[in-house]
Amino acid sequence: MVYNCLMDIRIKRAYDKPGKDDGYRVLVDRLWPRGIKKESLGIDEWSKDVAPSTELRKWFNHEADKFKEFSSRYYAELRASDVPHKLLQNAGQHKTLTLVCAAKDPVVNHAAVLQKYLEELAKE
Repeated sequence: MVYNCLMDIRIKRAYDKPGKDDGYRVLVDRLWPRGIKKESLGIDEWSKDVAPSTELRKWFNHEADKFKEFSSRYYAELRASDVPHKLLQNAGQHKTLTLVCAAKDPVVNHAAVLQKYLEELAKE
C-alpha cells in the first residue's frame, strides 16, 4: 500500500490547544481525556482501536522502566491490526498527521511508539 511518504507525524497533548498546522488530528487514546469537551479537542477522528489494549495499558501503567517491553508488546498489537493502515489512509493527502493523546510524559507513552510505527509503515 502506498501512503503519503512526505507526511509529518506529530504528537500533541489533548490539553494543548489545536494549531492551524496540525493537519489531520486523531485522538489515539482508548479513553476520552478527562475534562475535555469534544468541540475544544478539534479532532478529525477518534481511533480507539489503535491504542494499546486495555490489558497492556494497565500492565504498563506509564512506568518508565517497563517502556522497552511495553513498546515491543504494543508493536506486536499494531502489526496484528489493520487499524494503523486505515489511520494512514484516513489522513489521506494531509501533509501532517497529529496524534493526540492525554499522556503527561512526552517520550514514555504509547503515542511515541505509534508515531514510530506509522512512520515505518508509511515508508513501506
